[in-house]
Amino acid sequence: MFIRVLVNGAAGRMGRITVNAVQQENTLKLVGETRRSDDLCKAIRISNADVVVDFTDAASVFENTKKIIAANAHPIIGTSGLLSEQIKELQQLCHEKQHGGIIAPNFCIAALLMMRFSEQAARYFPNVEIIEIHHEGKRDAPSGTAIKTAELIANARKITPTLKKIHETLLGSRGAYKDQVSIHALRLPGFLAQQEVIFGHLGGNLRITHETIDRHAFMPGVILACQQVVALKELIYGLDNLLV
Repeated sequence: MFIRVLVNGAAGRMGRITVNAVQQENTLKLVGETRRSDDLCKAIRISNADVVVDFTDAASVFENTKKIIAANAHPIIGTSGLLSEQIKELQQLCHEKQHGGIIAPNFCIAALLMMRFSEQAARYFPNVEIIEIHHEGKRDAPSGTAIKTAELIANARKITPTLKKIHETLLGSRGAYKDQVSIHALRLPGFLAQQEVIFGHLGGNLRITHETIDRHAFMPGVILACQQVVALKELIYGLDNLLV
């Protein structure tokens, strides 16, 4: 039995690769491709999609997700830019319907392991900063991956970090803070996605780094999400929840 998948944002770079990946997976069936000008609710209804994968933009992702849930399809959200209060609202909508979905800051399994290793390291080394680098076309900063990593680190810490007040000669030079983790976001040509998590400790440092050099690296995670989301009864934040 196929899982029926609609890809929203199918004309974009991630959308096009996702369409091809779904078509090549024998447990899935591509039933729709939508773009900015299309009526998403109508497309879900006509295609009878079980799952909608959204790779659009930060300005539309919140409304898109509400439409997907209202249409009784399972949302798989790869678009970053959702605020924490928006995620909570979407989770409540799914809770009321006992309806499963996934918001994934990153679909790359290797990157998820980088985040998991960072979470483990935070138990021993509370002083940490994150440097994330993405291509110049990425419209939001910091990345969803960096924010999620900072949250994991904060929840895993057993020791409060030692943060000293520093005068910034140029405002913002110390980055933005999320849960007492400094995040530095770079946007440069020549990169796709890279993140380095740097832990400092007495006498040394620990660096955990992952770099994505091709968007195909995300596809095993997208396929896993499509296969698993239909069995969920809640909206989960982070594909790492599906890793054993």
